[in-house]
Amino acid sequence: MSAPLTKGRLYGVGLGPGDPELITLKALNAIKSSPVIAWFAKAGRKGHARTIVETYIPQGVIELPLYYPVTTEIPFDHPDYNDALARFYDESATELATHLDEGRDVALLCEGDPLFYGSFMHPYMRLKDRYEVTICPGVTGMSGCWTATGIPMTWGDDVLSVLPGTLPRAELLRRLKMADAAVIMKIGKNFQKIRDVFDELKLTDRAFYIERGTMVNERVMPLTSMTEGAAPYFSIIVMPGNGRRPQ
Repeated sequence: MSAPLTKGRLYGVGLGPGDPELITLKALNAIKSSPVIAWFAKAGRKGHARTIVETYIPQGVIELPLYYPVTTEIPFDHPDYNDALARFYDESATELATHLDEGRDVALLCEGDPLFYGSFMHPYMRLKDRYEVTICPGVTGMSGCWTATGIPMTWGDDVLSVLPGTLPRAELLRRLKMADAAVIMKIGKNFQKIRDVFDELKLTDRAFYIERGTMVNERVMPLTSMTEGAAPYFSIIVMPGNGRRPQ
């Protein structure tokens, strides 16, 4: 009588903000040892995560792209958007489970860190009670971006606030007003709203705009120099703190 088939292990592989040299050894080992490599991407695109590991993918592996049904075509707070993504993550978890049930380990690639605003979290929550999971932490996008400015981000007792730019204007204003240091993510079409909040609080001179941090086409500038009305997906605004500094 043959032994029961051992299920595969799911790896959540954090890849960092974009520079392939910022991939950890733990992540690289997971990529090289897994017979299935999966990643999220916009339909018709290779995907940023897959691009980062281009030179690290072993020959002969099964590649499993997971294509989003929507990205920016529908507002993120619209019920149709949430319904479409919920179905997509259910289907993605099923595809991953097919390989895991057949005993194949799967490395699911994640930009930045898998548990920080990452798509990995959705199939992970659906699968974590059924399979063994190993999560490889990654350098966060915001860390790569504030490092690109060359300015210390927090001093002494500074409290760092991480705020999504999708927040309503009044809520963004309230939270930024209380912040010692801040990172604003999910900018995109919300850029002008965010810029107006910085202007109202007279914080614009303290902030930096970073686009595609650590990537070959990186742009870093004071927020005062960013005059465009919208920003691409890979963009962040950082406001370093002014807390107590060692003498």
